[in-house]
Amino acid sequence: MTTEKIDGVTVTTKGNVFFDGKCVSHTITYADGTRKSVGVILPSTLTFNIGAAEIMECVFGSCEYKIAGSSEWKTSTPGDKFSVAANSSFEIRVTEAYHYICHFG
Repeated sequence: MTTEKIDGVTVTTKGNVFFDGKCVSHTITYADGTRKSVGVILPSTLTFNIGAAEIMECVFGSCEYKIAGSSEWKTSTPGDKFSVAANSSFEIRVTEAYHYICHFG
């Protein structure tokens, strides 16, 4: 099921801009302190190096991704999620705007 709406959060209005504007996200914080980010990746091929574990949830569009250590590209479409271990990386290929929620931890 695709997340369409998130209630009861605080949104940081200043965007996090990465890769010369090819990825823009906003941090959302729940009342209990849990943080996530909501963003868009524009058409590109990018490599994300991450510290904390992440789950990427596709809410609109699609992408292909490859987790560090794998040679296989997989597809993510609305409702799909993929996990990336802490202190790792993933490559992502986007041909249309890919809208996502990044769940940390």
